[in-house]
Amino acid sequence: MCGIIGYVGSRPSKDLLIAGLERLEFRGYDSAGIALLEDDALEYVRAVGNLANLKRVVGPNGSEATTGLGHTRWATHGGVTEDNAHPLTGCEDGKLAIVLNGIVENYRELKAELEAAGHAFSSETDAEVVAHLLEAVYDGDLLEAVRAAYLRLEGHFTFVVIHHDEPQRLVGVRQQTPLVVGLGKGENFLASNLAAFLSETNRVMYPGDGDVVEVTPEHVRVIRADDGTEVDLPVEEIPWTSDIAEREGYETFMLKEIYEQPEGFRETIGDRVRHGVLVQDGLGLGEDDMRDLRRIVIVACGTAYHAAVIGRYVIEEWARVPVEPDIASEWIYRNPVLDEDTLVIGISQSGETRDTIQAMQLARSLGARTVAITNQMGSQITREVDSVIMTRSGLEVGVAASKTFSAQVGLMYLIGLELARQRGTLAPNEIEFILDQVWKLPSKMQAFLDGDHPVEDIAQRFYQEPFFLFLGRHIGLPVALEGALKLKEISYIPTEAYSAGEMKHGPIALLEEGTPVVVVATRQKVVYEKVISNIQETRARGAHVIAIATEGDEEIQHIANDVIYVPKSPAFLQAVLATLPLQLLAYRIARLRGLNVDQPRNLAKTVTVE
Repeated sequence: MCGIIGYVGSRPSKDLLIAGLERLEFRGYDSAGIALLEDDALEYVRAVGNLANLKRVVGPNGSEATTGLGHTRWATHGGVTEDNAHPLTGCEDGKLAIVLNGIVENYRELKAELEAAGHAFSSETDAEVVAHLLEAVYDGDLLEAVRAAYLRLEGHFTFVVIHHDEPQRLVGVRQQTPLVVGLGKGENFLASNLAAFLSETNRVMYPGDGDVVEVTPEHVRVIRADDGTEVDLPVEEIPWTSDIAEREGYETFMLKEIYEQPEGFRETIGDRVRHGVLVQDGLGLGEDDMRDLRRIVIVACGTAYHAAVIGRYVIEEWARVPVEPDIASEWIYRNPVLDEDTLVIGISQSGETRDTIQAMQLARSLGARTVAITNQMGSQITREVDSVIMTRSGLEVGVAASKTFSAQVGLMYLIGLELARQRGTLAPNEIEFILDQVWKLPSKMQAFLDGDHPVEDIAQRFYQEPFFLFLGRHIGLPVALEGALKLKEISYIPTEAYSAGEMKHGPIALLEEGTPVVVVATRQKVVYEKVISNIQETRARGAHVIAIATEGDEEIQHIANDVIYVPKSPAFLQAVLATLPLQLLAYRIARLRGLNVDQPRNLAKTVTVE
């Protein structure tokens, strides 16, 4: 999850590295550091805490070093200390330094071997073994040293190395975690995310696993680690501009991204819905394949898992195919039963989520059809599947996902409708009506975001509460799960999210006078009356009910203590709309508690370790 940036060119590198780390801080902020290739030695500076601490330590001095590395850390092995911060060096301090993202699984064996050979370690990290291993195999050619070291390592990792004896040269390699090359004029970048250099260039290359990449100011060379053969990677131009990675007047990235949801949703459905006709070929399945599907499995983690649960409801209802949403980190160890008539969909906003990638690799090895839904072009998951469907949300910086979630749900709608069309489970006029309503969702999302609602007032009254309960039924359940996740991850308030029908089987014991209970109570013919009954049960125990309801529902005002209305829409489409007030409520509560919503503690944007 750590952030990496490397620069080699003609400009002083220090400010470029710091600017890149600022754009990567969403990947980790336990500590940070830079290494600069000065004339007489490799100099590095590290600091514990967020990037502001490193900037204070580095100071305004005008280093002229034109080659350097930067790193922002999310701790896995070893505590949050300066000794464990990157860049990490070997025994010959000042000669070689590395920055690494990921986990080296066989570091214990390698460390014992290197210590027996006389190497002295100074950190608790698994990453330091890479620096010493490189030092041990280095014989004047950094590219060959990286290649040799890579072949000894096990795990999932990306690292970039700098060496004092080879100025204006960086070498990196990836294994199941991200690495991207940025191509400039007389300068080049290596990074774990293109946001690090997007303000400098939008021309990129995406190395694959086992690709060793050498960059100098004038060239990029890529070879395969296993046999040394040259690799000719295509150059892509990214349509994102640098201002996309800035807050554009919003107080935080998260707030900006909440308000970008209508546009992100509109872009995602975009040309996939034309004049009421569904155009969706990203499933990679022929018409016969879609008709013959017997089962769908959707694997994901965190917020993406909640999109998967919504997918279960809509696909089963519309296409009449059994759907099993599952948490990827659990599913991969279940010895799942799959065959060629099973479609496995993996959802990952970054495309680098380790557990989801492993799930897709397993599904493919067992003969299932595989599709990835991701927001990142060229990410690892796109290499592990038969077909890819991109969300088109633009860069999401805030750790707590918002606009990528609504886009993922939009794709669940389109997949469900496409399968229904091919399988004949919905009449053409029904599909046309639902598509029209999907097309109108961005306008309804915008109307809610621009409108007046009592979110601020509710947040002011409840931001100091020690506990929240979230309830929902049917399509409202995954919305409740997502709302609870948002509140706990950015406000640090303990929450429980439950099916409202399960409340009596335990969670009702948590209720006392004034306990805030958020209930997703949008109009759904199947369960609406049941939800109303559940609200009354909570009120009878003294709870304070905050209901998310559909515009025009006057009945709910007499039952709930507070009501936040969202625009009318068909029941299944309410999921996108009902999530908006829950995002805003979590956001306002966190801000009133004085918290950094873009960088919640202990979390990182991209989970590249298991």
